[in-house]
Amino acid sequence: METKPLTKYVAEFIGTFCLVLFGCGSAVIAGANVLNVPVSGIGLLGISLAFGVSVVVMAYTIGPISGCHINPAISISMLAAGKLSFKDTLGYVIAQCIGAIAASGLGANGWGEGYLGEYSTQSAFITETVFTFLFLIVIFGTTAKRANPGMAGLAIGLSLTLIHLVVIPITGTSVNPARSLGPAIFDGGEALNKLWLFIVAPILGGLLAAAFWKGVLEEKETITKKVVEVHDDLSINRT
Repeated sequence: METKPLTKYVAEFIGTFCLVLFGCGSAVIAGANVLNVPVSGIGLLGISLAFGVSVVVMAYTIGPISGCHINPAISISMLAAGKLSFKDTLGYVIAQCIGAIAASGLGANGWGEGYLGEYSTQSAFITETVFTFLFLIVIFGTTAKRANPGMAGLAIGLSLTLIHLVVIPITGTSVNPARSLGPAIFDGGEALNKLWLFIVAPILGGLLAAAFWKGVLEEKETITKKVVEVHDDLSINRT
């Protein structure tokens, strides 16, 4: 039975809401030590795991309904790869942005002087583009026909954890325009002025990943399949 479009959009709203709430909430509320208790904060690893585990949980919860994109960069990349219709892409992106806004007010992304590692605009842009590209390659690979569908959610969530471990000191880690949109709207000011980078860079990274997957990796998958078929035919003829 085909899932109704509205049901898929509601699932994307819920998934993005949970991702932003748990991920950004862990960073702002539980990330640092509190009440002079040295071991109370979860730190960089804990924040990274919060984002990654949120994706794992949502992948197995709403994945069968909507595919669990919970990220406009993923939906737009899937559109470019021919795996999602324009209508569903629009519905997904709107639902994701609304979900992020509803959950946030915490943990705005940024870069430059006064923000975490104080990296430059160029460094922030390259980082968000490259790591979104890698994130999408993992998603395309783990959801391919020959992949094990039962492991996709775990692999994607773990890859997001690894991304956060590297990228948090640079930009706070976005690789997801919706994740950045909500906190920026609530914070305003500098966060809102810098929002453009966390929209443009992840979408660019996603589009590059779609082109790379379609032009290189998916083509190799097709060639491999044809070689196997020819080999099987030869084996049959020999017998």
